[in-house]
Amino acid sequence: MAVLSNHDDVIAAIRERCEVRVTWPSQDDGGQMQTRRCAPMDYGPGKIARNRQPRYHFWDLESDSGKNHTLSLRADQISEVMILDTTFDPANFVSWKTDWVLPRDTWGGFN
Repeated sequence: MAVLSNHDDVIAAIRERCEVRVTWPSQDDGGQMQTRRCAPMDYGPGKIARNRQPRYHFWDLESDSGKNHTLSLRADQISEVMILDTTFDPANFVSWKTDWVLPRDTWGGFN
């Protein structure tokens, strides 16, 4: 199972609610590199993907479609995750009953 070289930092960013900048070659755009500011949400198996390998789950705060959405990528699909100095508030996007893989106690009612 592959993980990012800064996996521990990404996990800490989830717990500390730090925004990240994710860069990956987008399959939807013919492999063109995409970079987005995101809120890291979880790390674990994809719930709807056929491939159950662990994925990094992000909330895309800058979607080019104008609609923010979940971005779930395996480590081998990611070029870089940079931890930013800004934080996010889960209340701004979590509108579903949560069932996180990673435990956290800093997300208030969204733990």
